[in-house]
Amino acid sequence: MNRLLFFVGAVIFGGVTLKPQPAADHHLHLLRSTIAPPQGFALTAEELIRQMDDAGIQRGVVLSVAYQFGNPFRPAVANEYARVKAENNWTASQAALYKGRLVAFCGVNPLKEYALREIDRCAKHPGLRRGLKLHFGNSDVELDKPGHVAQMKRVFAAANRHRMAIVVHIRPNIDHGRPWGAKQARIFLEHVLPEAGNVVVQIAHLASAGRYEDEGVDKALDVFVDAIVAKDARVKLMHFDVSVMAWESKQDTLQRQLRAIGMERLLYASDSPPPAAWKSFRKLPLSERELKQIEKNVAPYLR
Repeated sequence: MNRLLFFVGAVIFGGVTLKPQPAADHHLHLLRSTIAPPQGFALTAEELIRQMDDAGIQRGVVLSVAYQFGNPFRPAVANEYARVKAENNWTASQAALYKGRLVAFCGVNPLKEYALREIDRCAKHPGLRRGLKLHFGNSDVELDKPGHVAQMKRVFAAANRHRMAIVVHIRPNIDHGRPWGAKQARIFLEHVLPEAGNVVVQIAHLASAGRYEDEGVDKALDVFVDAIVAKDARVKLMHFDVSVMAWESKQDTLQRQLRAIGMERLLYASDSPPPAAWKSFRKLPLSERELKQIEKNVAPYLR
């Protein structure tokens, strides 16, 4: 039983006026002990629902972290692909406990030899067929490498073939100094994105790794902004989730980019415990009207 009902419009509850909260959180995770979760993150769907209720959020997209078992920067695990499948299946089973509120996305390291097999398998799974989560940073995808670009084209084409939306953490690995900026974003726009022309491609963290102030992020994002302004057909279904922090030193640049992208393409997302993330979101350099529009947005793959 949910502890808090979703409110449409302002509601009087116990003498307190409750303002509308985000209709959906488009970037959530369940982090079991096998993935060494950071403090405060939900380990089960029951705990996640409690956090969503505390933030007044009705629906959530749970992105499987199965790609972590193929993370080249972590110790190798035995029976890796079996662990990936088990993690994806577990995420789907957790989301299924709250049908109508939670949707699960399949996760996989796109560079692994089993990646296309797992995408095909997930596309047939009733609890995973809605979408695909890719994490270029944890998978060590480098868009400067032709071989990686060729594989990303195959992966995006597979998702498109199965009509699976894609949520992509596009920023390459920071700890190992992988480059990120206009050059890499342009490679993605020109060579990878066209392979998924019929599905929503959601760029996580506004093309950052969660911190907008990372070097090169604003330059990379400008590539997509310019394409949107030019009405480039390749970005017709591109959306961006706004799970970002540490943007204050580039406030004017971020504000310009958000408004050029358009509020209708921006999706509320947390990638962290929902109550705290909502407070952070509310500080973005936008008007109250713009913030409320983002809060009301629901991605096409949830409609």
